[in-house]
This record gives sequence, C-alpha cells and structure tokens, in this order.
Amino acid sequence: MTNEQPRVRQNYLAITLAAVVCFLVEAGWYSFFMQSWLDGIGHTREWLLSTGVNPGLQYGAALLSEALIATAISCVTQLTGPQTAFRGIKVSVLLWVGCVLPTWATEYVFEVRTYRLFAVNTGFWLLGMIVMGAIVGGWKKK
Repeated sequence: MTNEQPRVRQNYLAITLAAVVCFLVEAGWYSFFMQSWLDGIGHTREWLLSTGVNPGLQYGAALLSEALIATAISCVTQLTGPQTAFRGIKVSVLLWVGCVLPTWATEYVFEVRTYRLFAVNTGFWLLGMIVMGAIVGGWKKK
C-alpha cells in the first residue's frame, strides 16, 4: 500500500486555449443575448457604450477569470480519475451545479433579478465550463 498523492500536471497551453475558446463563446453568447441581458440589468446599448470603462480591462478580467476556472477544472479532473474529455465535462457540470448555480441563484434572489437574466448568465457559464472541461480534460500533456 502506498501513500502516493495523485500528481496534477497542468498543461498551460490547453488552459490558455480553453480560456480563449471560452472567451470567444462568451462574446458570441452575449452578442446573441445582448438585448435580454441589457433588459435584465435595466440598461440600454447607449448606456453600455457611454460607461467610459476600459474594454481592455474588461476583456483582460474575463480572460484571466476563464483561465483560473480552466485551471481549477483541470486540477479536479486529474484528481478524480483518468484525464479524458468526458471526465473534464463531468467535472465542469459538477462544479457548475455545486458552485456557479447556487452562487448566482442566491445573488439573484436577493437582488430581485429576472429569471431570464439568470438563464442568460448561468447558461453561458454552463456552456463555457463544458467547453473548457472538454479541452483541458481531453488534451493530455505529453
């Protein structure tokens, strides 16, 4: 009997690709659901364009966040068994159900936000995390 701990070996190329692909999915998702999202947050396109927020900061924060999530998915995937795309997807769904969904549900209940906005925001994260899980789970480091 050995006390050997499972070893996590991060594939930073896979994590980077997963974050970039998720970012592109996010851009497409929120472009498609732009009006529902704006209605849900109570703002207009004009407001969005006039905020003065630096888009580089926004995009950078999104990419960094997605890279952190991809890293976590990669770790949990490796620690729970063989590293496969299917296991990465299962881990992603589990993390979404256990962390993302209840966090957003609690926030939305107290902020009295609409179910439509809840569906837009949490739906993206389910899809994005599944895509990232498939990439980091399926791409084994040589």
